[in-house]
Amino acid sequence: MAKGNGKTEVNLDLDRELPAAEDEETGPISITGKAADESAASETEKLRAERDALLDRLARLQAEFDNARKRAVREQQEFREFAAADVIKNFLPILDSFERALKAGGDSNSNPNSNDFRNGIELIYRQFQDALQKIGVQPIVSVGQAFDPRVHEAVEMVDTSEVPDHHVLDELQRGYRYKERLLRPAMVRVARNARG
Repeated sequence: MAKGNGKTEVNLDLDRELPAAEDEETGPISITGKAADESAASETEKLRAERDALLDRLARLQAEFDNARKRAVREQQEFREFAAADVIKNFLPILDSFERALKAGGDSNSNPNSNDFRNGIELIYRQFQDALQKIGVQPIVSVGQAFDPRVHEAVEMVDTSEVPDHHVLDELQRGYRYKERLLRPAMVRVARNARG
């Protein structure tokens, strides 16, 4: 060993150096420019495939989230309508009582005060109907219509030739809908005649 600048020099024995590593299939490994480019291209393709897979997964998760959000909004709306329908059902007997009171109001000639009473009841009845109509409650039109078991409840079959067969002759209790939901079917008398 020779000294120089305070550093020791190491002599290597070139005869005892390890041979270059060999690949089993290709022989000695030599990294050339072409092999490095192929390796980089292969790595780039792997990264692109991984990126595409992650983007696809992200798009699917976003779609699932959007669907879940829309489903939750729809379920909340359905719940509100269901709750409102339940509340409205409690008001329908009151509306029926108003209708019966108006029918039983009698003759206005017998008692002059009864006319004022009837006008007051009619006003309250119209206000109540308007309030229900504003929130989406609609009466079911029955008299003269063909019997529909989805919206009518037949109480009685009446033999008559006044109206066509299986048409509503008379309405005993009005039916109501809330938006598209049936609150209560109309209780009706249905015509039955031989000529059909």
